[in-house]
Amino acid sequence: MTEPLGVSRHVLVDTCNALLQPARFKDYGPNGLQVEGKAHVHHMVSGVTASRALIEAAIEAKADAIFVHHGLFWRGQDGAVTGWMKQRLALLLAHDINLLAYHLPLDAHPELGNNAQLGLRLGLTVQGTFGDQNLGLWGEQSEGQAFPTVDMLAHTLSQVLQRSPVVVPGAGRPIRRIAWCTGGAQGFFEAAIAAGADAFITGEISEPQAHLARETGVAFLACGHHATERYGAPAVAAHVATQLGLTHQFIDIDNPA
Repeated sequence: MTEPLGVSRHVLVDTCNALLQPARFKDYGPNGLQVEGKAHVHHMVSGVTASRALIEAAIEAKADAIFVHHGLFWRGQDGAVTGWMKQRLALLLAHDINLLAYHLPLDAHPELGNNAQLGLRLGLTVQGTFGDQNLGLWGEQSEGQAFPTVDMLAHTLSQVLQRSPVVVPGAGRPIRRIAWCTGGAQGFFEAAIAAGADAFITGEISEPQAHLARETGVAFLACGHHATERYGAPAVAAHVATQLGLTHQFIDIDNPA
């Protein structure tokens, strides 16, 4: 089989930046190239998090670049390269693999991002945005249909995500307007309520949200941080790989969170 021509690292990074526009976002860590590897890229692996397991799988797959949602560096870290950080970096550097990570820009892309891709899988038509930096989406099912009960919505989520959500049912009314934001967006719940949602879908739940759901009547469904964010990275990486003539594979490292 003929190896793809590939592109330079600079072209790959510039293409990802042009698509995701990281400069638009105030984020929790650096977006873009986090670890420099080979100057030329043929094969790209995508995944949710730059864990050691993903890096090892990418090495086995002979990847030149890894594209993830959760990178290595976050605001508030002490900066020491020890323990797990040393192990991950050592693997990347020893095998000369580029690491590209995009956090909020990957959530927010209107077609390929985590939120857009989750809505697509749920059959939801986006009608507006809400929350900090307009990251959250709200909309309805195609043709304006409603889920008769929150249990029906939870069943659909279980089928799509292959895991059962934590459900606080709210008032039990039919679910027509749905707001959603993947990952750890439980803090967006009040903004979703203000946007007129009948239900809010995200990855995690904290203590206050159960009380808010009961008191406002708006259903809250926590479907897993990893489970809701499996779709953006492979969608963007596949798009970029096709555009640049690279090969690409998504490797999903299971995570119960």
